[in-house]
Amino acid sequence: MCLLLGTTGVGKTLLVKRLQEVSSRDGKGDLGEPPPTRPTVGTNLTDIVAQRKITIRELGGCMGPIWSSYCGNCRSLLFMMDASDPTQLSASCVQLLGLLSAEQLAEASVLILFNKIDLPCYMAVEEMKSLIRLPDIIACAKQNITTAEISAREGTGLAGVLAWLQATHRANC
Repeated sequence: MCLLLGTTGVGKTLLVKRLQEVSSRDGKGDLGEPPPTRPTVGTNLTDIVAQRKITIRELGGCMGPIWSSYCGNCRSLLFMMDASDPTQLSASCVQLLGLLSAEQLAEASVLILFNKIDLPCYMAVEEMKSLIRLPDIIACAKQNITTAEISAREGTGLAGVLAWLQATHRANC
């Protein structure tokens, strides 16, 4: 199981839909226009077939206070942050710290996704890492943490996310 978490409006649902498209095309071809999405109320379970089946559980951003109750049997965590909205960074950081301290996620691999890099107002990743003191978080965390810049809308970086999921779930079997 892979958990997909992040504040409301960061693009989690679009990411899952795009990952399904990328995995079904083996990363080849244009993804075309982004599919329509609605805010997730509750949870969505989606299977991605990438060499093996990986189930992604997406939890709505409004469920933040109870995310930890969904952490059991989780091998990996995709945590999304909105690279175009610096006002959400502190809330995202607090949520991330809470997740990293959850005992159920102590063995999980974590991929922090800085989404919306296609927007003209996005912050540079190095600036975001500095603002949330990511090097300090990584140094103190029990988990293996990786970061990636993506655009779920345009498809930028999604092949790398899929490769990370494949490698993480192959290693954790």
